[in-house]
Amino acid sequence: MTKLLEVKDLHTRFKVRNGYLYAVNGVSFTLDKGEMLGVVGESGCGKSVSMMSLIKLLPPAAEITKGDVVLDGQDLAKAGKSEINAVRGSKVGMIFQDPMTSLNPFMKIGDQLCEGIIYHQKMKKADAMKQAAKYLDLVGISNSTHRLNEYPHQLSGGMRQRVMIAMALLGEPELVIADEPTTALDVTIQAQIVELVKELREKLNMSIIWITHDLSLLAGMVDRIMVMYGGSVIEEAPIDEIYSSPRHPYTIGLLKSIPSIKTETGSRLPSIAGAPPNLFVQPKSCPFAPRCAYRIDRCTKEIPTLEPVKGEGGNPAHRIACWVDVTTKGEAK
Repeated sequence: MTKLLEVKDLHTRFKVRNGYLYAVNGVSFTLDKGEMLGVVGESGCGKSVSMMSLIKLLPPAAEITKGDVVLDGQDLAKAGKSEINAVRGSKVGMIFQDPMTSLNPFMKIGDQLCEGIIYHQKMKKADAMKQAAKYLDLVGISNSTHRLNEYPHQLSGGMRQRVMIAMALLGEPELVIADEPTTALDVTIQAQIVELVKELREKLNMSIIWITHDLSLLAGMVDRIMVMYGGSVIEEAPIDEIYSSPRHPYTIGLLKSIPSIKTETGSRLPSIAGAPPNLFVQPKSCPFAPRCAYRIDRCTKEIPTLEPVKGEGGNPAHRIACWVDVTTKGEAK
């Protein structure tokens, strides 16, 4: 497959009163054209900040200190403000977490959809409205011409998220970043949005990065999963291997904590002991070491690099950042 995106050693930090918060620490990955990547991890692990860093969609206190972000041959890390503005909404689309707060309550749906088309494609308002109606139809919103004249509060939560998806697709981007787009929706609407995104991906042949804290949501949806912890990528593998053969202690712990239909009533779900790392201190060792049952002396002294799994049947596409090789049964080798 043709490579669309390559990220190398990305670092992002936030200026705070007494120093810095190190949110992203050396993230590296690639994405092929037409591929769907799931980025998973607990709250505060840096998954959203790392993906927002790709297009510099960050608050004033944030600073990208290191790294390369090459999208279809263009280095976005070195791009200026005007170059980045040209990329956002055209080459890269965004679907945000909560459509109610992402949409302007004082603007009609049509006006909000047309802004991006007029800016990027220099289209007249009437033509932009026709284009907007076309994309509302594409995402499954009926009576689209009427909906263009409505305000966000007149739509249901699921319909508002469909509007956000249409907005992300209007510029016909090569890459769409979806930042937990189903979190604010109930389960049945979640399923509808997931199916819609899968259909659109096939129809438009676009690449998607889907950010979530819910591992079970990604099953049967993405091609590959990237697990993050403490601002770093700790495991990356094809979807089937993550579920059948996780190799990092943190990933194993995450999967064990997912409720199963076989779980006995009244039994306690397994949990990962300890607390997330202190991101106000720049990491100098494995961020998961204080919580890991398999840590060795090296884990507390060196930051592990993301390397292909070793041993019989090892897949080069399955990479872990761990000094200890752990089997799926949780046994240290």
